[in-house]
Amino acid sequence: MPRYVARRLGQALLVVAGVVVLTFAIMRMVPGDPAVAFAGPKATPAQLAEARERFGLDDPLWVQLWNYVRDLATGDWGTSLRTRQAVLDDLYVAFPASLELVGTALVIAVVAGIPVGVLAARHKRRLPDLGVRATSVLAVSVPVFWLALAVQTVFAGRLDWFPVAGEYDLTLDTTSPLTLWTNITIVDALITGNWPIFTSTLEHLVLPALVVAAYPTGVVAQLTRAALIEESGQDHARLERSLGFGETAILTRFALRPALNPVLSLIALVFAYAIVNGFLVEAVFNWPGLGRYAVQAISYRDTPAIAGVTLLVAMVYVLANLLVDLLQRVVDPRVRLR
Repeated sequence: MPRYVARRLGQALLVVAGVVVLTFAIMRMVPGDPAVAFAGPKATPAQLAEARERFGLDDPLWVQLWNYVRDLATGDWGTSLRTRQAVLDDLYVAFPASLELVGTALVIAVVAGIPVGVLAARHKRRLPDLGVRATSVLAVSVPVFWLALAVQTVFAGRLDWFPVAGEYDLTLDTTSPLTLWTNITIVDALITGNWPIFTSTLEHLVLPALVVAAYPTGVVAQLTRAALIEESGQDHARLERSLGFGETAILTRFALRPALNPVLSLIALVFAYAIVNGFLVEAVFNWPGLGRYAVQAISYRDTPAIAGVTLLVAMVYVLANLLVDLLQRVVDPRVRLR
């Protein structure tokens, strides 16, 4: 296990290094002068020269790349051209909100997708299976921004069941101020017993979380169904049938655990996809996460912030893959770590 973890960490570092070089290249290829964006369109030549010196824009490219890598390693991810704050500080504020949204969506996807996949496998080629497959295809295919707008219009606009946008009712900052521990609002509200903000966050979280969960739920349900059908045709399943076990018991007691391996592998990919996919949802619901931060950075041509978001998502994806690889061994001891 230690050798496997060390090898996987080495591979992860290579991936992150590639992303660092790629983000640096993108920053240099984006049209526009970062010095002008930072100093302003009416800046004097002296102010522009000062900005260019501050960001090292007059240095050779290889020197700029070296300085960029060195700064990243020391925790300096650059300064946002829009907020004039350290990019890492901005990400520390924005990422927990995205993690809150995507984490809730993935919990919904797993809790709903796996049982639905079991149901479809149990009734293969019958009405429940056809219904699950059709719904899964629809959930995977529908454009997320259209679904977000439709859900917002119906359930928030017309029915008024849930709030339209935001993370929680901001008036509660005055009446019930929240003490921050993790920067994840719902977790901090739960830890500190701030029930007004906890309840408000839950109400605001329902619609965007369901929209983000649509795609991963459909994928998890389809993959669970396929894995269970394959597993139920193995020799151990035939032995269990000969011993008198019913199909439901075979699927849930014997086939489900090994069938979860491909589902776990998928979750790492879906997690990173959900973060990026959630950008559009955050924009529609005005959710204060990475999505809103990235949209504002792109509209302002804030290249350090864009590079910071890209690098953070890549690191999260690499870490999620590593954790899933280790979790597979726990779920199924037959899996060999190579």
